[in-house]
Amino acid sequence: MNGRSIKRRFKQLVKLFKVLSNRDYLYALKSGVVAAVEHESILKNISYATVLDVGANKGQFSLVAKSVRPECKVIAFEPLACPASKYRSVFFSNNKLRSDVILHNVAIGPEYGETDIYVSKRDDSSSLLPITQMQEEQFPGTGLERVEKIKVRRLDSCISENALKRPVLLKLDVQGYELEALKGCDSLLDRIDHVLAECSFVELYEGQAMAHQVITYLQEAGFDLFGVYNISFDREGMPVQADFFFVQDQQRRPTA
Repeated sequence: MNGRSIKRRFKQLVKLFKVLSNRDYLYALKSGVVAAVEHESILKNISYATVLDVGANKGQFSLVAKSVRPECKVIAFEPLACPASKYRSVFFSNNKLRSDVILHNVAIGPEYGETDIYVSKRDDSSSLLPITQMQEEQFPGTGLERVEKIKVRRLDSCISENALKRPVLLKLDVQGYELEALKGCDSLLDRIDHVLAECSFVELYEGQAMAHQVITYLQEAGFDLFGVYNISFDREGMPVQADFFFVQDQQRRPTA
């Protein structure tokens, strides 16, 4: 086992320990949902009252956001039926609605309508963009399984400005569709205080925007890049993707 494999195994063990040590995470694990604890360090050092979880999948990020700030409101967006069902099983016991967690079964994009989604063999790698061979090479088991039709909505068609109690955190995990999703949020970006977006340095999905293009778009929209986290590397040690954290201009290091 090489050094990179040992490091990866160690991170997996640390993640498992954190999941098993948290009652809410453990409950979700019984439903097959593993909390995205790798984001805890970011979330513990910022304040947020509202989380917009775009690309929510089964609720991995929502779980951590609620664990760190139980009083926050989460508004989630997940277009695929199966992971959305898992999300509901974690957050809505006996199908009872909650006022602090809302799930919209749609994708966020620049135009209202329907489009194809390329469903990965591992559904959290599904995208509105075709999956490339490089994605399969870098993350084995994430190749194309099928294509489905899903609904796409602009953010302001799902929620009103008044629903966004500040500070607001926008999280994007949309597998290469980050720039288009941001365009679908543009009318409400001035109400958003923090953006956490997974972006790529290489083309994992056909036609996707690269990290520098997302950075430029957000800078022009009034956000500064504050930090880069959870970088993944290929076998040659070159960066593949990472989580990019942005704050509105003129904000200093965020404090809880």
